[in-house]
Amino acid sequence: MLVIPGRYGKDTCDGYSRRAVLRVGSSALAGLSVATLLENAARGAEVSDEEARYGGKGFGAAKSVIMLYLQGGPSHLDLWDPKTNVPDNVKSMFNPIDTSIPGCQFTELLPKLAQQIHRATLIRSLSYTPIGLFNHTAAIYQMLTGYTADNVSPSGQLEPPSPKDFPNFGSNIVKLKPLQTPMLPFVMMPRPLQESNVIGKAGTAGFLGRAFDPYYLYPAGDDMDMAKMERIRVDDLTLRQDVPLDRLQRRASLRDTVNAGMKNLDRAVNQYALNEYYEKALGLVLSGEAREAFNLSSESNELREKYGKNTFGQSCLLARRLVEAGTRVVEVNWPKVANSDNHSWDVHSGLSTRMKTQSAPMLDAALATLLEDLDERGLLKDTLVVAVGEFGRSPKRGVSTSGNSNSDDGRDHWPYCYTGVVAGAGMKRGYVHGKSDDTASAPADGPIHPGELLASIYHSVGLYPRRTVYNHLNQPREMVKYDAAMELFA
Repeated sequence: MLVIPGRYGKDTCDGYSRRAVLRVGSSALAGLSVATLLENAARGAEVSDEEARYGGKGFGAAKSVIMLYLQGGPSHLDLWDPKTNVPDNVKSMFNPIDTSIPGCQFTELLPKLAQQIHRATLIRSLSYTPIGLFNHTAAIYQMLTGYTADNVSPSGQLEPPSPKDFPNFGSNIVKLKPLQTPMLPFVMMPRPLQESNVIGKAGTAGFLGRAFDPYYLYPAGDDMDMAKMERIRVDDLTLRQDVPLDRLQRRASLRDTVNAGMKNLDRAVNQYALNEYYEKALGLVLSGEAREAFNLSSESNELREKYGKNTFGQSCLLARRLVEAGTRVVEVNWPKVANSDNHSWDVHSGLSTRMKTQSAPMLDAALATLLEDLDERGLLKDTLVVAVGEFGRSPKRGVSTSGNSNSDDGRDHWPYCYTGVVAGAGMKRGYVHGKSDDTASAPADGPIHPGELLASIYHSVGLYPRRTVYNHLNQPREMVKYDAAMELFA
């Protein structure tokens, strides 16, 4: 909620204490003022000579990014890379179907996406060597930050988030590409990234500082609550009922009066244009457009049904509304803990039922509708959509690759080869990049490392992927140690 500490009727002509400060609620920004958020964002926006020389096809095509993060590791063989003429324990139990890309097949689990995939690029050759990256947390951290987490054991790592972490890709983007309009720059929903009791790893700004953390939109309700998006609360963008608008605006005028008597301070901070940031912060809080972006009920019931009346589907619809209103980055995390049962992609057992009746229908409806909806509204041309998990699933059912037990109706973790989808903002349309071998065990052509995919996201938004950023010890670090996969761009 918008908080103005102090009791009305004291100290000042507008009724609020001179110690009062405008800030947004801790649920969104941990007590940081929106003005500080905007100020810090601009301070990180200077362009280096190296980046000024960088460019190429697709560079800067994306104004916004929607990341659909499929935490848990979807089975590529059972979704979008089915194989025929293979042993029974490799072959998917689901039948292959044709797609709108000639010669490209999905399984019957994705009939809607099969008819929309011509709007996107399918990457069938994502791959990396899993040294210490066999569990979800370590692999998620690599995919979303571009780096391997500290203290990685052979099986992975299970450490909580730390201020020393590398930043989530979205935090880098909103620091270096700050918004010029009063809108939330980076939104993450509808739940944190999570494996076991490790919550939020790779979901923070890390060493960039909390000013660049996402706005965390986590509605109340457990992961099996499919209606939780109906209970969205955005108190951070709502005025308290007992604070009239004219009072808040006079509070802004009071600040100007105080500043007029502090010329020395003004000179000291003049380079940061604090008045400009204060005005933007006030604009965000008062902006009806910003609050309206969260109003899913303004969409037709038909469209909401098409996205899917479930947490993931409505999150994808909200993602479209947010980028339409000006948000730079939206990350929609799959709304189930990575290593869990119902609705999870982590199918060590029960694959035939769980994927068919739970996870795949939600992905199919939401991603297909998002691509179509963005394209028909003219938003896909400058919105980059990425749908990817931390790894795929083992080609052979019932075998152990990560120390987990697996039933005959389950597949283990498999980072050696898996599939992702990218669309919009300069990416090729109706294109299948790379291919897997006969059993989808390894890339047979055009391998792409997760770091290269991340570098491609930075390239698309107009950032040099290897740009230097500085950590909490003021040590130089590259945003990512990979180059963009230029084959993906039209």
